[in-house]
Amino acid sequence: MSTRATQLLPAVEQARQRSEDALAQLAVQQKLLARAEQQLGELQRYRQEYATAGAGALTAGSLVNRQNFLDRIDLAIAQQGVEIARLQRQYGHAQSRWHQAHARESALDNVVDRYRAEARQAEDRNEQAESDERMQYRRSR
Repeated sequence: MSTRATQLLPAVEQARQRSEDALAQLAVQQKLLARAEQQLGELQRYRQEYATAGAGALTAGSLVNRQNFLDRIDLAIAQQGVEIARLQRQYGHAQSRWHQAHARESALDNVVDRYRAEARQAEDRNEQAESDERMQYRRSR
């Protein structure tokens, strides 16, 4: 392996590790976002069911209690929406970090591949030159 490629291997490994770490963090953020969206859906379904259930004859007190409870559910839905927006921003940042880390890893891999190819070509040229020299020596004898 070429010396230049060998010298870059620690940087390549570090870039690979950073990319894997960023990908793992992206997966965590994706799960958190999915869970929050699921909770929002459950809150919305519960509100819809509660709002439509028992809409029959109610006393004034029970109507007030019902409306207060619906208001609390609406507040929980609004808070969950804020939480989802926060998680979406975090997911976007994690996605950006992973893209950057992956791009750096790919760039370093490409450089190492190029150095290895150059080293192989140089080795092939040397072997060809040695072969030509041996053939020349045999002909001259």
